[in-house]
Amino acid sequence: MPSYVNPEKCDGCKGGEKTACMYICPNDLMILDTEAMKAYNQEPDQCWECYSCVKICPQGAIMVRHYADFAPLGGTCQPMRGTTDIMWTIKFRNGVVKRFKFPIRTTPEGEADPTLGKPDPDLSAIGDNRLFTEVADNVTPAVPEAVAWK
Repeated sequence: MPSYVNPEKCDGCKGGEKTACMYICPNDLMILDTEAMKAYNQEPDQCWECYSCVKICPQGAIMVRHYADFAPLGGTCQPMRGTTDIMWTIKFRNGVVKRFKFPIRTTPEGEADPTLGKPDPDLSAIGDNRLFTEVADNVTPAVPEAVAWK
């Protein structure tokens, strides 16, 4: 099942021109109906079921089919995002409820440094086809020219 927006819960992110689900969807599927001020999935068959919109929705209005490896058939799965973690609530078909938290950050917001521990890029090597983290020893040796058949 692709993402489904419950129109009774959706408030269009309080009337902004871009909702949270529109911002986060990696396939640009979520759009806002400006007359009803409700978001919806414009192409459900293209949905990856990645849970991005479900996790970011402040109203908990979006549902996606849960993955069978952690919520068997007949169960439900609803994530609730906090500032540092996501609380997952799994309800099994027999009524048992399980909750677990998973952190969403390993560094404080705004302090991640993707170049930490990496060498400074060498702008003189701009034409080189290696990545800036590759060392020269990892380069495949040149292929010798073909020997002409006699």
